[in-house]
Amino acid sequence: MCGIVGYIGYREACPVVVNGLKRLEYRGYDSAGISLLNTDAGIYKCKGKVSDLEKVIEGNPVSGNMGMGHTRWATHGEPNDMNAHPHSSFKGHFIAVHNGIIENYGKLKKRLKEEGYDFKSETDTEVLVNLIEYIYLKWEVEAETAVRLALTKVEGAYGLVVMCTDENDKMIAARKSSPLVIGIGEREYFIASDATPLVEYTKNVVFLNDDDVAIVSRDEFTLKTIENDRLDPEIHELDLEVGDIDKNGYDHFMLKEIFEQSRSIHDTFRGRITPEMDGIRLGGLYHALPSLVKAKRIIIISCGTSWHAGLVGEYLLEDMARIPVEVEYASEFRYRNPVLYKDDIVIAISQSGETADTLAAIKLAKESGATVLGICNVVGSSISRETHGGVYTHAGPEIGVASTKAFTAQVTVLAMMSLLLGRERNVIEDTEYVSLIKELREIPGKIETILSLNDEFKRFAGLYKDALNFLYLGRGYCFPVALEGALKLKEISYIHAEGYPAAEMKHGPIALIDENMPVVVLSPKNGSYDKIVSNIQEIKARKGIVIAVVNEGDNVIKEMADHVLEIPKTRELFSALLTVVPLQLLSYHIAVMRDCNVDQPRNLAKAVTVE
Repeated sequence: MCGIVGYIGYREACPVVVNGLKRLEYRGYDSAGISLLNTDAGIYKCKGKVSDLEKVIEGNPVSGNMGMGHTRWATHGEPNDMNAHPHSSFKGHFIAVHNGIIENYGKLKKRLKEEGYDFKSETDTEVLVNLIEYIYLKWEVEAETAVRLALTKVEGAYGLVVMCTDENDKMIAARKSSPLVIGIGEREYFIASDATPLVEYTKNVVFLNDDDVAIVSRDEFTLKTIENDRLDPEIHELDLEVGDIDKNGYDHFMLKEIFEQSRSIHDTFRGRITPEMDGIRLGGLYHALPSLVKAKRIIIISCGTSWHAGLVGEYLLEDMARIPVEVEYASEFRYRNPVLYKDDIVIAISQSGETADTLAAIKLAKESGATVLGICNVVGSSISRETHGGVYTHAGPEIGVASTKAFTAQVTVLAMMSLLLGRERNVIEDTEYVSLIKELREIPGKIETILSLNDEFKRFAGLYKDALNFLYLGRGYCFPVALEGALKLKEISYIHAEGYPAAEMKHGPIALIDENMPVVVLSPKNGSYDKIVSNIQEIKARKGIVIAVVNEGDNVIKEMADHVLEIPKTRELFSALLTVVPLQLLSYHIAVMRDCNVDQPRNLAKAVTVE
């Protein structure tokens, strides 16, 4: 949830760390801080963004070749200067930055107070750094040992980086349920919550696993377990360029990522659809394919936008493969004692591959003996390592907190999986199989057509930017898109919005409709088109405002609706990939016109790595 950057080497650490924090600010932006350790330790931190931190450190002595920084999404303690990281220990021997939650911090804090320790902040992190110092002084051990021993006494999640003022030639990093990656350079090392701060310095990285402890000096780094067993690090090469994490001329990352969807969808199926367009190959499912083909039930677990993609996946898998599918919120699934069988297939979906609830649900499913597959966007992420197989989306880095291209890439993967399973299970005939593959190949071009109408969507946004509420309606494949459209508007513009199946409008939401209620109706021509037309008539009879997403050339709904947003025609199976794009653009432009921070909406962070 928060962002960590650490550096040790021959460069000035401050610019490396601050630049890295800017790369990670999408993970949290309540407060920010930095600490440089040379001969003396200096800590600079403040409430606000990294730009506010830069003003704090301007003109201060921040020289040194070793340092770390943090950008925070608050869990314990409100966002303020005192609760910002880094935190120093009571007697000044240790400095720490920390992502995650120490669940037993209250008991530990009480014990430390009994030992004479005083606390300045409300954070669980200050408890952890004081526990490390307490062990360090009481048992007279090295800093590394003190960190490892302290971690055996904490309950919860952590991505942790520690510096000891008595051992100013090393940094200690540890991970449990909160991601950390070590970047390996020439005579220098980097530590970060994800790879985005590292790409301009090195492509060689080591992803820490749970209960790993890394001891990083200027000349080497050592990897151990908490129990002090040595490990051989597995070095990965990043497939990431600096240009992938820049705005490239767009006003916001979100707009850039909306416009990248034609490419990201193409990249997701590139190399997976045969050159003759008569087959699909998903190498990550090779070993699991026999189990998938014989599956009696598939359970999809995910959160947020990924849950909406999973709902689309339910329609796709049941339509094309004829396998019963259940879609679960990971946060509920992990706590409700679900009934699982060894022949169940569980599919976990996560953009980051680090979502805490989804990871916990994966572990529960694995313990039951089910086959667990992942769909995620980040190579080397925890979900990709915890699952038995899966498929990467190849959407590229998504920096905007409100997910856009990750959703359409996830739906693309689910469509390919459904096609593959439908063919393997002899549900789809050869001619239909080839026809659907060709139609999927045409989706990126059709998205380009929608994006060319961006100015028109912007004009519509200007008409409704002051609305207090929105209602989104859809049927079939468009119902999950209605949920996603409402979520996007809520996330970035702070307008209350709800998504419903259109048929459910009469069971409550119709009471809200009046001349002040914009209703977005997803109305592509499909099997339920006539029913949607009836729903629109019901809305208009109550003086509701109808914004309809329709296929090009649809004159029936155009005569009824107040406004129409036109999209190209496609097969109903792939309609979610097109209908969602106008809703993304509408939400984006409304938020910009309301002067909202589109890329960093209040109270939200990109990767939810804590409960």
